Amino acid sequence: MSAIRIAFKVHGTVQGVGFRDFTQKRATEHGLKGWVKNTTCGRVEGEAQGDSESVQKLLKDIDRGPRLAHVVKLEKKDLTPQDGEDHFGVKRTSDSAFHSEP
Repeated sequence: MSAIRIAFKVHGTVQGVGFRDFTQKRATEHGLKGWVKNTTCGRVEGEAQGDSESVQKLLKDIDRGPRLAHVVKLEKKDLTPQDGEDHFGVKRTSDSAFHSEP
């Protein structure tokens, strides 16, 4: 099955509620590669790669979030799959790299 890769950005109460660890755990359970991080603008974003069904499962998980999170909006966009990743990691907080469509 061919891999797909998506970028995601989660808006709402998503920092300080274990969202990155939740996302990493779910992505690993689904066999996905990629990363997740907090952004300096108060959101969570990342990239996930794997088969389409597993990516869709992760998006459903993220849309719900961990128990204390309140997801208001989930954005996603398709990316070109990458080689070289061997796990799903948590990155340090940094500026957003996800540019929303106007």
